[in-house]
Amino acid sequence: MGKHRPKWATGNAAIAAGSETVWQLPQGGIEPMEPSREAAFRELWEETGVTNATLIGEIPTWLTYHLPPELMGIALKGRYAGHRLRWYAMRFDGPDSEIDITPKGGASKPEFEEWRWVPLQEVPSLAIGYRRPVYEEVAREFARFGSPAAMAVAAE
Repeated sequence: MGKHRPKWATGNAAIAAGSETVWQLPQGGIEPMEPSREAAFRELWEETGVTNATLIGEIPTWLTYHLPPELMGIALKGRYAGHRLRWYAMRFDGPDSEIDITPKGGASKPEFEEWRWVPLQEVPSLAIGYRRPVYEEVAREFARFGSPAAMAVAAE
């Protein structure tokens, strides 16, 4: 059922300061000496419970976003000025019931409150402003994987 759906794991939601709901893609840190591809699968599992995923593409360069001045020292646990990220496209091969956003991997509290599937091109408009340029680039780079025909080719 899930193998050729044009769906993307774009529905992890986080509640920002105040009452604004913002959505983000699964992402996270890379452990020392951990290859970025392995980190992508680990973070996907930690944040969504997904293990049935196949790597179908990647952006070969690092994409960076910086926090706006008003969030410096507050967001990202106050330790970072932004993020430098590698992005991987994955096809979800399992049923939606596999998705579970309760904490895994030793985390004590959930990072997200809910999830949903949305078209990849809508992701930038759902993200907080400082992440939008990176998400626009991700959406452009991975747009080729958004059709059932492209997903079938990627599965081969």
